Amino acid sequence: MEGIALIRSRGGDIVEARPGDVIFTPAGEEHWHGAAPDRFMAHIALWEGDEADWLEHVTDAEYVGPRRPTPTP
Repeated sequence: MEGIALIRSRGGDIVEARPGDVIFTPAGEEHWHGAAPDRFMAHIALWEGDEADWLEHVTDAEYVGPRRPTPTP
């Protein structure tokens, strides 16, 4: 919706998403997401069910790794 979001699936690259980008994370895929360290971010998340497995906190080193843009469809 606004700002810059960072998304990373376990073992994958950090993806930088901007307003209008759509990110799909398959059910059961371990991932994290949040605002870029220097930007605010607002997003809408949709999912079915009410299950969530909250994992360990993301370290600063993981959070500031190299980023790639959201792939275009």
